[in-house]
Amino acid sequence: MRIGDLAHRTGVNRRLLRYYEEQGLLRPVRLGNGYREYAEADIGVVHHIRAMLAAGLSTAVIAKLVHCVREKDELRVPADCPTFIGELRRERARITEAIGQLESSRHLLDAVLDTAPRDGEDPSPAAAPTKSPVGRVPGHQRVYQDPR
Repeated sequence: MRIGDLAHRTGVNRRLLRYYEEQGLLRPVRLGNGYREYAEADIGVVHHIRAMLAAGLSTAVIAKLVHCVREKDELRVPADCPTFIGELRRERARITEAIGQLESSRHLLDAVLDTAPRDGEDPSPAAAPTKSPVGRVPGHQRVYQDPR
């Protein structure tokens, strides 16, 4: 099938499919006229690529893994590809760390928002409490302290 057919059947635009080829994620056959010829199995490969990108994997990691994944409907690493398990564990640890950092940022924002006026409250300085609690988040500097 040609690139337009693959784009139509996967919902991924042609430009992105060409990018996947440049990154080594797709390996279409090149015809004598220069056209790309994709196999029926490439539909599943594109779906796997999209799933791995959505999981936060880089195209470099996906390039190492995608051709080991042979299941049509599921992402499973076969026993003859054990070298990628360590890579996937490192990626999982990286994602877990990023989640922790995002949660810390959310806690910091929550602490700042806790000092903000609530809906319907008068935000003028005269209506502000005379003494505000110091918003503290573990591992962070002071967020806010009323100087009064």
